[in-house]
Amino acid sequence: MKKNTLLVLSFLLLSISAFTQKPLKLNSNQIFEKIQKLNFLGTALYIAAHPDDENTRLIAYLANNVKARTGYLSLTRGDGGQNLIGPEIRELLGVIRTQELLAARRIDGGEQFFTRANDFGYSKHPDETLEIWNKTAVLSDVVWAIRTFKPDVIINRFDHRTPGTTHGHHTASAMLSVEAFDLANDKTKYANQLKYTSVWQPKRLFQNTSSWFYSDKAKFEEVAKNFTKFDIGVYYPLKGLSNNELASIASSQHLCQGFGRLTTRGAQTEYAELLKGNPLKDKTDVFSGINTTWNRLKNGGEIGTILYEVENNFDFLNPSKHIPKLMNAYNLIEKLEDTHWREIKEKQIKEIIEACLGLYLEVSAVSSSGTQNSKIDVNFEVVNRSSVPMILTSITSTLDKNTIYKGFELAQNKKRNFKENILLKTDEYTDPYWLRKEPSLGMYTVDSRELIGKPATPRVVKIDFNLVINYLPITITKNVVMRYAERDKGEIYEPFEILPRVTTKLKNKVLIFSDSIPKEIPVEVRAGINYVSGKVSLKVPKNWSVSPKEIVFNIEQKKDKQTISFLVTPPKEQSEGKIEVVATSNGKTYKKELVEINYNHIPKQSVLLNSEAKIVRLNIEKAGNYIGYIKGAGDVVPENLRQIGYTVVEINPSEINEKNLHKYDAIVLGIRAYNVVKELKFKQKFLLEYVEKGGNMIVQYNTNRRVDVAAPFKLELSRDRVTDEFAEVRILDKNSSLLNFPNIITDEDFKGWVQERGLYFPDSWSKEYTPILSMNDKGEAAKNGSLLIAKYGKGNYIYTGLSFFRELPAGVSGAYKLFANMLSVGKGNVELKQEIKK
Repeated sequence: MKKNTLLVLSFLLLSISAFTQKPLKLNSNQIFEKIQKLNFLGTALYIAAHPDDENTRLIAYLANNVKARTGYLSLTRGDGGQNLIGPEIRELLGVIRTQELLAARRIDGGEQFFTRANDFGYSKHPDETLEIWNKTAVLSDVVWAIRTFKPDVIINRFDHRTPGTTHGHHTASAMLSVEAFDLANDKTKYANQLKYTSVWQPKRLFQNTSSWFYSDKAKFEEVAKNFTKFDIGVYYPLKGLSNNELASIASSQHLCQGFGRLTTRGAQTEYAELLKGNPLKDKTDVFSGINTTWNRLKNGGEIGTILYEVENNFDFLNPSKHIPKLMNAYNLIEKLEDTHWREIKEKQIKEIIEACLGLYLEVSAVSSSGTQNSKIDVNFEVVNRSSVPMILTSITSTLDKNTIYKGFELAQNKKRNFKENILLKTDEYTDPYWLRKEPSLGMYTVDSRELIGKPATPRVVKIDFNLVINYLPITITKNVVMRYAERDKGEIYEPFEILPRVTTKLKNKVLIFSDSIPKEIPVEVRAGINYVSGKVSLKVPKNWSVSPKEIVFNIEQKKDKQTISFLVTPPKEQSEGKIEVVATSNGKTYKKELVEINYNHIPKQSVLLNSEAKIVRLNIEKAGNYIGYIKGAGDVVPENLRQIGYTVVEINPSEINEKNLHKYDAIVLGIRAYNVVKELKFKQKFLLEYVEKGGNMIVQYNTNRRVDVAAPFKLELSRDRVTDEFAEVRILDKNSSLLNFPNIITDEDFKGWVQERGLYFPDSWSKEYTPILSMNDKGEAAKNGSLLIAKYGKGNYIYTGLSFFRELPAGVSGAYKLFANMLSVGKGNVELKQEIKK
C-alpha cells in the first residue's frame, strides 16, 4: 500500500474515533452521504438483548449502503456482564456499555434505544428471563420503541423458536419482538402510550440468521436459498473503507467486553429470514416494494424534486452553492403534516445546511458542571466560513427563553468570540435517568414515559442560535460543552453536567467489622459550587453507634474535597445493615455520591448514586496475613480483603521471579487473569515453584476461550455455570480444610449470594484435585467444578469459578468466610485436626 493511502486511512480512522468526544465536523464526502440519507425515507430496527449482541455489519450496511434510518434496540444495558477494562460492575458497567453502544452507532451510522430491562446475569431459559424482567413491562417498551421509531422493517438477531438453546435473554428478545410486531398497531394495547405517539404497523419482520443457528451446515445452505441475502463487504469510495471494515471499528468500541479486533475486508454474505409480512420481489432488499422516496409523504414530492437535484449535482468543492435550494427545502419540510418525518428530516437538513456553510457554533462553559438555578460563564465562538451572507438575529437559552446576546451579521470567515453568564434555570440533574430510583432485580424504574427507551439523559443546557439565511429564519441548537486542552492529550471535550451543590462519598462500599473494635470511617465531601458549607451525619443500623452525631464542613473552591471522619462502633453479635451519609447545606439535604467514569473511548460520565455502604459485623477468623494479588480483568477483591484485616500487595506480573514470592502467605490471581495478562505465561513456572515449595495459590475464574491456565495437573475449563444465586450448594468433602479452618462453613454461608453462584467451571480434571462443592441450576446435572483443590509439592493449588468478584463487593458474609479459609489453607493443621475431631 502506498504511503499516502495509509495516511488517508489513518486520518479516517482517527476522525471516526474522535467522534466520541468532539463535535461532528463534516467534509464534502460526508455532507454528500448525509444528503443521500436525507433522500431515503425508510427505517429499519434491529433488536437483540445486550450491548455487543448487535450485528454491526448489517447495521452499517443498512445505514451506509441502503441509507436507511437504522436503529438498534438493546433490551438491556449489559449491567450483568463482566468488565475487562476496570472495576465497574452492575449499574456502573451498564453506564459504560451504554456509552460504548453510542460510540459504535456514531461509527456505523445507527441510532440506539433501550428498554427498562435490567441485565440480571446469565439466564438459561426465556421463561425465567421474562418472569424476572416483568414480561408485560418489557413488552410495552418494545411496543413503545416500534411506535416511536416507526420502522418499516424489523430484524431480530436471535431465533424465537428455540427456547433453552442459548442465553434466555437472547431468545426472549426475539419472542418479545415477534409479539410486539402485531401489538404495535393495536390501539387497545398499551393505550396510555398513545398520548405521546401513534400506533404503527411495520411491513416485515426478519431474523438475521446464519449457519451458527443450524447444527447442520448443509441444511442451512439448502434453506438459505429462500432467504434474503446481501453482500455486506461492499466498498465505500467516499469513506475509503469497506462496510465490514467500518463494522469492525464500530464493534471494537465494546472494549469492556474485550471486543477490540482487526478490521476485515472482502465479500461477505448476511442472511435474513422473513418471519412476517409481505414476500419480497427483490431478495437482496429488505425494503423491496416499500416506498422510500419523498413521495411517501403528502406534499413530499416537491421537496424531493429539490433535494434529488442537489444530490445529483452536488458540488464537492463548493457545497455552500446549494444553500438556496437547501433552505427552500427546509422551509417546505417545516410545513409537512407528518410530524414524525418532519422532525427527522428537519434535524437532518439542519445538519447539512450547517455543514455546507462551514458554520462553526460552539458554547463552551468555563467548568464541566454547574448546579441547579445557579449561573455559569460560557464562551461563545461563531464563524461563518462560507461566502453566503447571513444574520445571527439572537442567541437564547432553551432553559428560560431569555435572550443571551443580540444578533449581528456573520461576515465570511470573521470569527466572533464573546463570553456571557447564563442562568441554569432547572430542577433537574443530568445523571443517568434510569438510575435515579431503586431498581428491582429485573427492571429499572422510570416514571417518565418520554424518557423510556432513550439511550441517555437528554442534555438540559442548550443554546439556540437564531439565524436568517437566504431570507428564511432557521434555529440551530447546540449543547453546552466544556472544551479545553491538555499538553499531553490536546483538545478535549466533556459534556456539561448539572450536579448537586454537595456530594459525599464513603470510600468502601462494604465495611466489614471482624470484631467489636470501633473503626474510623472517613467521609469525603465534594463541593459543587464555590464557598459551600454545611453538616454531615451518618445513619447507622440499630445496635450500631456513631460519634460525633454530625460534623461541620466548609469548602471554598468548587470541585475541592474535604475528608471528615466518624467513629463507628459495631455490636458484639453478628449484624448486617446499611450506613448512609446525609449532608445538609443551605436548608437542603443531599444524599448522593458522584461517581465519575472516564475512559478514552467514551465521553466522561457523571453518575449519582446513593451515598451509602453495606456494613457488616462478621465473626471471621483467618490464618496468615500477607497476600499477593495479581489483578486480572478488573475487580475490587484486594480492597475487600483489606476490609477484614489482610495486608494485600498488588503484584506487577513483569516483576515476578524465583525469589520474590516466598514472602507471601498466599497468592491470588484476579478474574480472567490468564485471559488478559499476557505476561503470566512467562511467569507461571515461578508461581508453580512457589506452590511446590509450600505456597498457597488461588486462581479465580477465566473464560474457556483460547486460554491455558497452566495448572499443575490436568484441568479443562468449560462454559458450565450456575446462574441461580439461590441454587442449593451440596458439600462433597465435609472434612476439607476449606470448609473447616479457620471458619466452619455451613449451608447458612451460601445464603444471600447475588446474581449467580459461579461461572466457567472446569468440567474435567485429574485425580489430584478434590472437588469440594456441588451445585446446579434447576433441571440440570450436578456441576462439581466450582471449587477444586490439589496438593502440589508442599503447597496447595486452588481453582475456583465461584463469583467472589460479585459476592465480596456485595458484602456476602459467607463468601468472606470461605475466601478466608482458602487463604488459610495449610496454615492450621493442628487446629484442623481438632475441629475434625470435634
